[in-house]
Amino acid sequence: MPWLRPTSYWMPAHFVDSAWVTHGAFAAWLIDVLRPRDVVELGTHNGFSCFAFAEAAKRLGHPLTINALDSWEGDDHAGFYDDSIYQSVRSIASRDYPSSVELHRGYFSDTRPRFAAASVDLLHIDGRHGYEDAREDYEQWRDTVRDGGVILFHDIAERRDDFGVWRLWEEISEPGRVFAFEHGHGLGVLAVGDIRHEPLRALFEAETSVADRVRADFERLGEMIAQVARIPHLEAEVASLHDVVDMLQTERARLSDVIVARDDAIAAVHRSASWKVTRPLRAAGRMVRRGR
Repeated sequence: MPWLRPTSYWMPAHFVDSAWVTHGAFAAWLIDVLRPRDVVELGTHNGFSCFAFAEAAKRLGHPLTINALDSWEGDDHAGFYDDSIYQSVRSIASRDYPSSVELHRGYFSDTRPRFAAASVDLLHIDGRHGYEDAREDYEQWRDTVRDGGVILFHDIAERRDDFGVWRLWEEISEPGRVFAFEHGHGLGVLAVGDIRHEPLRALFEAETSVADRVRADFERLGEMIAQVARIPHLEAEVASLHDVVDMLQTERARLSDVIVARDDAIAAVHRSASWKVTRPLRAAGRMVRRGR
């Protein structure tokens, strides 16, 4: 089972909100098998896939350069956001992957001239997800991938709204040269030129039953990563519940003080001279009410 290597079980070092999180296991496996020297990522957002690639290379002791491209403004699919996202990605990249991750802030078409043809081993396309946008990214960048390289397409299983990567994927898919994961919004793997690595050849040429096992195993491994990724959110929920409990306990203590103060006030009235003097009047009043 060439798809189950030690790297297949590695956990990412950084968990950020991402639709890519369940592909973390495959990211580590791919870096192990392909051993790319140069990676280009079109669409980095919070940085999960970028950091998954970088962490796998770091643990393998494999030198590479990951060029992460994004405007870090957001769009109608990912949503729009402020500069804090970019600052967070830059902070992690400079602290943990200073020699392997380079951030390129801007639009893909503006950055394209910086990369020569056949200069990239792994191209990850995960920008805007409309059909025309995905096709433009593919057509502009596919010649940057050298022979023996791989192109990844995220969201090939997403057909809602105006998502159109699935259309592009169906158009370019060739038997024996592609592999498609259906979980995590879908991830397409496309071979460029000669397939030089045996584990990749086994992946692309897998029979239906074997391909189903590959998908099931990586979905299971991806779900394990997703569960770990949820831990900080669960911890935040628990902390929030603790805050609610503390608030209720404070309110309970306040009400207890109010009740004690009320009881003390009543007791003081009962001990007062006026209460004692008016006791006959209160007794007469009760007699009158009983007589009625």
